[in-house]
Amino acid sequence: MSNARDDGARQDFYQRIDRHYMTPLWEVLGALVPRQPASPLQAALWRYADVRPHVMEAGRLITAAEAERRVLIMENPALRGNSSITQSLYAGLQLIMPGEVAPAHRHTQSALRLVLDGEGAYTAVDGERTTMRRGDFIITPAWTWHDHGNLGDEPVVWLDGLDIPTVRFFDAGFAEHGAQATQEASRPEGDALARYGNNMLPVDFAQTAAQPTKVFVYPFAKTRESLLGIARGAIDAHLGHKLRYVNPATGASPMPTMGAFAQLLPAGFETLPYRCTDGTVYVCLEGGGGADIGGERFDFALNDVFVVPSWQPLRLRADADTILFSFSDRPIQQALGLWREEKAQH
Repeated sequence: MSNARDDGARQDFYQRIDRHYMTPLWEVLGALVPRQPASPLQAALWRYADVRPHVMEAGRLITAAEAERRVLIMENPALRGNSSITQSLYAGLQLIMPGEVAPAHRHTQSALRLVLDGEGAYTAVDGERTTMRRGDFIITPAWTWHDHGNLGDEPVVWLDGLDIPTVRFFDAGFAEHGAQATQEASRPEGDALARYGNNMLPVDFAQTAAQPTKVFVYPFAKTRESLLGIARGAIDAHLGHKLRYVNPATGASPMPTMGAFAQLLPAGFETLPYRCTDGTVYVCLEGGGGADIGGERFDFALNDVFVVPSWQPLRLRADADTILFSFSDRPIQQALGLWREEKAQH
């Protein structure tokens, strides 16, 4: 047991080594190497009905060309000012008005889009356009040219998910603007799905698991069809009917830094408690229900977004047949041997 004299000597020692930009490990070891994850994140929910008016107001205040990307960032309440929804992920709601173009650029950050509201917009990725339909999961892999446009007559809103905090951690961010606002089409719409998305590949194509998928759009119609198909079988007590999106050429995640998932919860179903180390962002695409996150309860409805911090127990309740999309940093954790899950039996 230390005495006041020892404590005084230690404090004097700490002050002297501080001038050399040093600090004693024994004072911070418990925080650096915890017995289990103790995330500073807060569980949070963004009600789409509440935030949509603000997204639309942004459309009146600034053009897509002025903003480059007209997005309202969803910041975790515990990470305000960090442009982060989890320690490793960014999320925001992007708006594009009729006739607008969000100009072409590329960056080392990987991005995903989940269409929530409106019709008539498109995303172009490395010379191919895809029409954006509600629930479609669209990706722009790192360092691919991409732009967005709205050829319809109504506003279109989608969720952006990026690995910005991860790239920022490595100080590896680069960006470049295109010479023109929109890309010249070099392939017809649907070409990537035809070449890489139908359990077939070009005969001379080879790809490693670490490379992003050549398929950059996963239509919601196909996702929904798959979920309804597996729903005829047994249900997982902790996850419902859940599938992960993959690169069809490798079976790996579509992007090396972010994983994406879709799950169906039948009306009246409630999951058993489940937790994992990847903080996860959820979006309600159909139905609605409730989420108990570490003892805090949230009710969610169509297009609502909620975040579950790392290692927080999650229970989901479906008030109607419900489809949830989610994304996380699970591929990174699995590649590093860090990812864990725990399924409660009650």
